[in-house]
Amino acid sequence: MATASAPRQQLENPQQLSAVPNRKKFVRLTLWPLVAATFFMVSGGTYGTEDIVHGAGYGRAILILLVTPLLWSLPTAFMIGELSSALPYEGGYYAWVRRAMGNFWGFQEAWLSLVASIFDMAIYPTLFVAYLTRMFPWFQEANRGWWVALFVVVACALLNIAGVKVVSLTSLWLFLALSAPFVAIVVLAPFKLGVLANAVTKPTTSTVDILGGLLICMWNYMGWDNASTIATEVERPQRTYPRAMLVAVCIVAASYVLPFAAMWMTGLKPTAWETGSWADIAGLLGGPLLRVGVVLGGMISAFGMFNALVMSYSRLPLAMAQDGMLPAIFGKLQKKSRAPWVAIVALAIGWAMCLGLGFARLVTIDILLYGASLFLEFVALAVLRFREPELARPFRVPGGLFGAIAIGIPPMLLLGFSVIRSEHEQIWNMSSFAFGMILIAAGFVVYLVNHALKPAGWPAAQQKPEPAA
Repeated sequence: MATASAPRQQLENPQQLSAVPNRKKFVRLTLWPLVAATFFMVSGGTYGTEDIVHGAGYGRAILILLVTPLLWSLPTAFMIGELSSALPYEGGYYAWVRRAMGNFWGFQEAWLSLVASIFDMAIYPTLFVAYLTRMFPWFQEANRGWWVALFVVVACALLNIAGVKVVSLTSLWLFLALSAPFVAIVVLAPFKLGVLANAVTKPTTSTVDILGGLLICMWNYMGWDNASTIATEVERPQRTYPRAMLVAVCIVAASYVLPFAAMWMTGLKPTAWETGSWADIAGLLGGPLLRVGVVLGGMISAFGMFNALVMSYSRLPLAMAQDGMLPAIFGKLQKKSRAPWVAIVALAIGWAMCLGLGFARLVTIDILLYGASLFLEFVALAVLRFREPELARPFRVPGGLFGAIAIGIPPMLLLGFSVIRSEHEQIWNMSSFAFGMILIAAGFVVYLVNHALKPAGWPAAQQKPEPAA
C-alpha cells in the first residue's frame, strides 16, 4: 500500500496506478469513437454558448471562440496527449499527478476534480431545464424546474448503476443528431441576409458582460482530461489519445463558431441571446420544426453529457479506493453491471445540492476549481519530464523541458480572469473566490484527517473490474 511516505518505486508500480488490463477481454474505443466521447465530455454541441454573444457581440464572440482554444484547449490537449500516451492508467489525471508528486498531491488532484465536478455537473440539468421551458413555460413556475433538474440527476445515476453502455457508435450517432439542427441553420442563414435585423425576440434577463462571456467560453472549452479516466477502454491509447485530442479541438471549435457566424449574417441583435435562446432564434430562422429540433437537441445534449460524465467522474473515487486512498466502500460494485454504485450515489447527492446556484455562478466556481486541478496536471507534466526523462512517451510536447513548462503558461494566464470575476460573484453571501479557496483548503484538511485515520492507507478495494457496461 503506497502512503504519503512510501518510496518512489511503490508509486511507480503500474499495478498501483491501475494498469491496463488484458486487451483481449474488452471491446475498445478507436480514434473516432474516442473523438465522439471527448466531444460529449467537453462540449455536447453549440448549446450553452449563447451568453458569449450577448456579452461580447458577434465579432468579439467569434474572436473569443477562435482564440480561446489556441490558448486554453490546445495546450491542454498537448499535455493530455503526452501524459495519457505515457501513462494510460485508470483514474487518468489522478494517476499522473500521484506518480509525479506522490500521494498528497494525487489526493488533492482528485479532490479538486471531484469538487469541481459538483458544480460542473449541476450545469447540465440547468441547461436541460432552460431548453425544456422554451417549449413548456409551465416548468418555469414555482420549483418545477428544480424538480426536473433533480429528475435528470437521479435518472442518470440510475442508468449508470444499471450499467448503461455508451457504445462508440451511439456517441457518433448522437453527435450527428445534435449537429443536424445547426447544419440547417448554417445552410439557411445565407438565404436570409439581414431579415432578422428588426426581429422581435423574447426579452432576455442575461447580465453577462464580455468578461463573463470569456469565462463561459472557457467553460465550453474545458474538460479534455475527463476522457483520460477511460484509458483502459481505448485501443492503443499511446497513439489514439493525442490524435483524438487534436481532432476534437477542431470539431468543437467549428461547432461553436459556424452557427454564430451564420446568425450574424441574418442581422439578429446580439442582445437577443441568452442561455437557452437558440430555440426561439432557430424558430425565427426556420420555423417551428427547426425550433423543436433545437430544443430536443439541447435537452438530449444536456442529458447525454451528464450521463457520460457520470461514468467518467465515478471512476475516479473507484480508482482511489482500489489504491487505498479512499475507504473500500467507494470501490463497491453493482453485482450485475459492475458499476461503482456507491461512488455514483455519493457524487449524485453532491451534484443535486448545487442545482439552485444559477448558471453564471456555477461556471465561475467551476472554472476556478478546475483551473487549480489543471495547474497540477501541467506541473506533473514538467516534473515527470525532469524526474523520468527515460519514460517512454509515444507523443511528446515539443520543445523539451522548456516546452513542457511553457505550454502551461497561456491556460494559467486565462485563469487569472476567472479569479478577477470570482471576486464579484456571490455564493452563499461570500465571493466565489473566497468560497473556492475554502474548498481548496478543505482538500488539505480532508487528506490529513484521512491520513490520521489510516496512516498505512485504507484496505484496498477488490481487484479492478472490467469496464462497466
